[in-house]
Amino acid sequence: MSVRPRPGAEIPEPTARVARAANPKGTAAMWVRDRLDGLWSDEDFIAWYPRDGRPGLSPAQLATVCVLQFLHNLSDRQAAEAVRCRIDFKYALVRHEAPLPRAGVKGPRRWPVAAG
Repeated sequence: MSVRPRPGAEIPEPTARVARAANPKGTAAMWVRDRLDGLWSDEDFIAWYPRDGRPGLSPAQLATVCVLQFLHNLSDRQAAEAVRCRIDFKYALVRHEAPLPRAGVKGPRRWPVAAG
């Protein structure tokens, strides 16, 4: 595995909006992102990875997950589940899902309409 440094990522506006709406006072995960952002980056870990090979996960994101796992006293499985499901963890890791289709935009019809 190799590491491909990614530039500093901005939190997508929809992710930030949903995270703030769901947690108006914030959470520990959101605090970590807001206060410790930039403490480590992928470039800090380049010496630990070979130069060639398939790109691995972002080491800066993995470091953030380790901090959040420690703060919340989570098992490895619980931390993986939190990264997958919790909006505040997605906020902290600058992860977001593909945008949902806008209301009123129709996709391809799935079922043909019977003639007659």
